[in-house]
Amino acid sequence: MNIQQQTLASIAIEHHQLVPVLEKYHLDFCCGGKQTLAEACNERGLDITAIIKELKTSDIQDQKAFVDFSDMNAEQLIRYILIKHHFYTRQSMPDIEAHLTKVAAKHGERYPYMRTVKDLFAYLKNDMYMHMQKEEMVLFPRIKEIATSFNNKTNTNKQQEYISDPVTMMVHEHDEAGAIMEQIRILTSDYSIPEDACNTFKIVLQELKAFEEDLHKHVHLENNLLFPMAEKMIEQSAGQAK
Repeated sequence: MNIQQQTLASIAIEHHQLVPVLEKYHLDFCCGGKQTLAEACNERGLDITAIIKELKTSDIQDQKAFVDFSDMNAEQLIRYILIKHHFYTRQSMPDIEAHLTKVAAKHGERYPYMRTVKDLFAYLKNDMYMHMQKEEMVLFPRIKEIATSFNNKTNTNKQQEYISDPVTMMVHEHDEAGAIMEQIRILTSDYSIPEDACNTFKIVLQELKAFEEDLHKHVHLENNLLFPMAEKMIEQSAGQAK
């Protein structure tokens, strides 16, 4: 397929090493992953020819440095998400919030948008804690249960809604988290550092940028790989015993 007509999600899945290029141009491969490259570039007024050239030249520098998620089963994906993304999210959010609180207090008069950023991130932090808990306590165990039935070729005795209902909720919450980080990125002009910024100001903008990039990868793995895999398994395993 012509890469112009590939969805952003499929590009990220098939060529994970190209994710930094998609991030660079804010091409949303997680929540907005159903858009084709052509549609997304047109919407943002981007030069698709230049972006395709950059994607091609960035393709193979060192593919061994990237994990091939397409070869992972559901349990391996869950383990990776927990170790790589849930751990990072829990570790980074308190530091980011503390830095934002300090910057908003000291520089809020001169840079009032940082007060809004602080409030947005505090809201996001609380949501993310609850979101990850729901995944870890409800959805991920259900996916593992379905995977066991599928691998053992036994009927799950579960309706499709057993997976699809919590998945729908998690995808909605992913969309909300992505929208909040997009607001923060816009407010900070793509995390631009003011000339008179103190070290904490500089650090927190870099932390926010890294947090958004990690969130995109995190959501991509769940929305575009893990959740579809789980829904397909429950559908197939339900018919195995018939």
